[in-house]
Amino acid sequence: MRIVFLIIFNLLLSSCDLSQLNNPYSEADPNLSILYSSFSERPKRLDPATSYSTSENSFLAQIYEPPYQYSYLKRPYQLEPLSAKKLPVINYFNAQDVLLSGNFSANKIAYSEYIIEIKQGIKFQLHPAFIEANRHLSSDQIEKLTQLNDFTEQGTRELIAEDYVYQIKRLADPKVQSPIAEFMKEYIVGFGEFSQEVKDKKKIEIKSTPLSGVTVLSRYKYKIRIKGKYPQFKFWLAMNFFAPMPWEANEFYQQKGLGDKNISLNWYPIGTGPFFLEENNPNQRIVLTKNPNYHETFYPSEGEQVDKEKGLLKDAGRKLPFIDKVIYILEKETIPYWSKFLQGFYDASGISSDSFDQAVQFSASGNAQLTETMQDQGIRLQTSISTSIFYMGFNMLDPVIGGDSEHARKLRLAISIALDYEEYISIFMNGRGIPAQGVLPPEIFGNLEKKEGMNQYVYNWKNNNYQRKSIEKAEQLMTEAGYKSGVDPKTGEALVLYFDTTSVGAGARAMMNWYRKQFEKIGIKLVIRPTDYNRFQDKIRDGSGQIFTWGWNADYPDPENFFFLLYGPNGKVKFKGENAVNYQNSKFDQLFEQMRSMDDTEQRSQIIQQMQEIIRHDVPWVFGYHPKRFALYHQWFENIKPSFMAHKELKYLRIDATSREQKREQWNQAVFWPLIAALVLFILVLIPAINAFKKRSRKTVQ
Repeated sequence: MRIVFLIIFNLLLSSCDLSQLNNPYSEADPNLSILYSSFSERPKRLDPATSYSTSENSFLAQIYEPPYQYSYLKRPYQLEPLSAKKLPVINYFNAQDVLLSGNFSANKIAYSEYIIEIKQGIKFQLHPAFIEANRHLSSDQIEKLTQLNDFTEQGTRELIAEDYVYQIKRLADPKVQSPIAEFMKEYIVGFGEFSQEVKDKKKIEIKSTPLSGVTVLSRYKYKIRIKGKYPQFKFWLAMNFFAPMPWEANEFYQQKGLGDKNISLNWYPIGTGPFFLEENNPNQRIVLTKNPNYHETFYPSEGEQVDKEKGLLKDAGRKLPFIDKVIYILEKETIPYWSKFLQGFYDASGISSDSFDQAVQFSASGNAQLTETMQDQGIRLQTSISTSIFYMGFNMLDPVIGGDSEHARKLRLAISIALDYEEYISIFMNGRGIPAQGVLPPEIFGNLEKKEGMNQYVYNWKNNNYQRKSIEKAEQLMTEAGYKSGVDPKTGEALVLYFDTTSVGAGARAMMNWYRKQFEKIGIKLVIRPTDYNRFQDKIRDGSGQIFTWGWNADYPDPENFFFLLYGPNGKVKFKGENAVNYQNSKFDQLFEQMRSMDDTEQRSQIIQQMQEIIRHDVPWVFGYHPKRFALYHQWFENIKPSFMAHKELKYLRIDATSREQKREQWNQAVFWPLIAALVLFILVLIPAINAFKKRSRKTVQ
């Protein structure tokens, strides 16, 4: 009994010390500003020449610095210098290699030259590759190594123009297998020839081998020459592919035996950015730490009109970054992550379907707002429309659904009207999306809003908003297409169409049933053909698929990056391009070729509207939806502005660690009353049992 009461007493006495028993972190340095986040997918490639995934980019964008970046606050998205001193100087030349000046048309431009000058004094992060002895290790020395941190000596050097040229050569090296190599052959002068030369010669030093279209002009200046006029090339210069790479890194990592120990560029990147990769344990956690060599960079002083009202300019002019360390914890399940977020152990969170109703509710006007529980915790909600589109594609090579006949076009249009994507967004996305009216998402040049941007073939304008046309209109189109009440005149039965999908399993069943019901509204029998991703890709490549759903995330904020998905010479079957529906329209292709070489002018905007009209009329896609991102942030997390282009956001963010610690203590007080109640109940049961035992013992003794 004494022991039981001592346990209760000590628990009560020590309750203050035990309030953080559930803290998942061992770091307790109050002097560091630490951001806590998570990752669910293991990064496989951290080499900027080969990585092309969104999950990997969230790390790479903080470590590497291409010459340009997107403004953190300005919208529409604007390029600005990062490691470059200013925006590139662009010169144009004709076929005789004569510099063009004055007024000239785009068809006279044979070459465009981008002259890029970088800032002086930028240094790479500390790394063993910059110590010469570390680039010439013996087999015995390599045998003793287990990780990069085993190297006691690390060095650095100044960033120079040659580092950018060297990286572009790496893109052309067939051994590197960069995913943009084939694309760059079409534009960078000499890129293909350099690639072939490296391929033909088994041993070649790419550092000393010239690439005719990419030249070092001085220590801090280099030049890239491309074919024709391609204004979108400036956006590529903001991608990690064009970040600088020191030749020392390649020499260091190519030493035999290091790759076997995961000491490679894919595991340990080397850049000039605000953070470096301190710890890479993809089965548990990844840690980014503030780069002590980071060059002077300051918080922006300009943005949108509303940014000042939201407090996003209060740090204007202050030196970056504000955060000392970012700790990413592997979280494969959404529920544990959500619980830790509510306890204050993660600073931000998305919202899964399981927790959506707990976090968000919709007002009578349809606006999303936080529930009272979330508001009481001081949690903030931010929503933003992504620069993406998800669509249903019709294989235009298919004899039933494809082609340019009026019958097939009206069949596709009837399906576009019948597919109620407003309902889809409500049921399957918790309202997190907006129905697409055309090819272009918001924030992309050429996208028009409200009535001017409406797809008049599918919607009417009513009560100052879009209203989907009636199912009666879809039925009328079916009749005009030759399928009255959905009946195929060849068979006398319901028209059968085939939907290929990679969505399989119990979770996808409800969605597939929804699609069936949408087609049934106009009498069509939809046959679902589930398959694995590889087989699905094969069907798209050989044109044996009929109907499918797909999506596209913008690589850069330009309409060319979306319209090229429907450009005839990009057809999937014939040209192995990204035009998955194999659509071809000579007028559209002509306008595309004209539009892609233009600067953002009113004339370009008018051409874009013509292109939108052609696609809306021909209906190679059902314009599905643009996803809407919902994100939650704790009150101590500051300077947050959603962006789908400015991926280098970590350096701008701020954490009020003191406020966070106070809230964690408040929200995570140890609760001992269930244990105490159980102990008391145990005692109440135990005492009569002890007394009964004593009585029996006395009788036995007597």
